[in-house]
Amino acid sequence: MNRIIGVLLFMFFLQSCTTRKPEKQSELNYLQNAKQIATQAALNNAQATIQKGDQLVIFVSAKNMEVVRPFNQGYYTAQTPAPTAAPNVERTYLVDSEGNIDFPILGTLSTTGKSVETLKAELNESISHYVKNPVITVRLANFKVTVLGEVARPGQYTIPEGQTTLLNALGLAGDLTIYGKRDDILMVRNVNGVITEERLNLLEANFINSPYFQLKQGDVIYVSANQTKEKVARLDPNTGTYIAIAGTLIGLAGIFITIFKN
Repeated sequence: MNRIIGVLLFMFFLQSCTTRKPEKQSELNYLQNAKQIATQAALNNAQATIQKGDQLVIFVSAKNMEVVRPFNQGYYTAQTPAPTAAPNVERTYLVDSEGNIDFPILGTLSTTGKSVETLKAELNESISHYVKNPVITVRLANFKVTVLGEVARPGQYTIPEGQTTLLNALGLAGDLTIYGKRDDILMVRNVNGVITEERLNLLEANFINSPYFQLKQGDVIYVSANQTKEKVARLDPNTGTYIAIAGTLIGLAGIFITIFKN
């Protein structure tokens, strides 16, 4: 009886110690194709140029704000209050299906193939014909970045402020999981149609000096999985069941041995 029980226990422990071979290498949390996934996400995100459907926040200022008032959508002074809107409410310009926006005084402006900086320079030149030394602010209201891999909430995030940092984006995604590699953060950026990348080490303070620390429109952050995640992924999913059964058998064996001795 003892021999039979011993053989059964040995078989269960042997089975529980085996590892599972994944059907495909890529099943291990993108370990084999992280670069490909991040690159594709960067291509799918909003491009470096202004796109149809983008929402632009444009504000014109100058030493005499009354002079530039006509160039600001929804801007009102105390002398000319808005009857239906609050003063200085920030409004957005929607890029239509033709790639145009309707701008006060200047009329219809094309944004096709232009970056935010290019549009800003053109507005500055045009408004300078009416106002001396205007200051133009242009930013995207639907600024997006994507966070993938070993974070609590992977996905695409919209940044209302139009600018953010790597740490802020990771915070939006719920920070890295216990399986995330802190010393190997893959950053992928679309620069005028050219994909660039860099790997950052969050364990070293100088990563804040990287040009990728301050995020740009469409950036993709990919957090790779560490070796612990690899080991967990290769464990037999039934290991817990085997251990539970083995524990039950050990308990029964103890009972039987006690009975036979008595």
